[in-house]
Amino acid sequence: MDTTQRTDQQRTADRRRRELLEAADRVVLRDGPQASMNAIAAEAGITKPILYRHFGDKGGLYAALAKRHTDALLASLRAALDAPAGRRERVESTLDTYLAAIEARPQVYRFLMHPAEGSTGGDHGFDVGKHSAPLLRRMGEELAQVIEERVDLGPGSQQLARVWGHGIVGMMHAAGDWWLGERPCTRAELVGSLADLLWGRLAAAGDRAGGPGF
Repeated sequence: MDTTQRTDQQRTADRRRRELLEAADRVVLRDGPQASMNAIAAEAGITKPILYRHFGDKGGLYAALAKRHTDALLASLRAALDAPAGRRERVESTLDTYLAAIEARPQVYRFLMHPAEGSTGGDHGFDVGKHSAPLLRRMGEELAQVIEERVDLGPGSQQLARVWGHGIVGMMHAAGDWWLGERPCTRAELVGSLADLLWGRLAAAGDRAGGPGF
């Protein structure tokens, strides 16, 4: 098989994978954590064995969907962090970006972060609870890297940046999960309250010399 033929086959496979992920997204938007492989295969107009051939199993499909949505969310968070504004405004914008994302697509959020209620372990739904921790860890490491690059935290800065990164992500996740379920206040009120909680030492820390600033 020559290189051109291999390249064409890879493009075809990549396009087909994107189409299947888009079909899965439509089912997730409709069914949330109750989305099943049967429903996704039906939406894509294929049989379930073909779906398994592309993704291996439910866990493989979940991982592909999780990467797709986490990549998009992280890109939005980076844009908020890079916005030409003061530090407090960028902190609030980053918090608001996360909360706006889960508010806009609550079924996707529940699919990524909550196991299907009443799942019996068959094809009723995805057992996604065990997968949410790696997503949060990835976000925590990404935020830690941003903090380490931009904020002068003094001695032990790398470790402290990781503590802050994972702590902030944990706070956003827990507070956002509670807020999305109960709606006890407006999104703006929640953003302001969380920013107040973070603001103490972050306000006092200087920008890292030679870094992009924060």
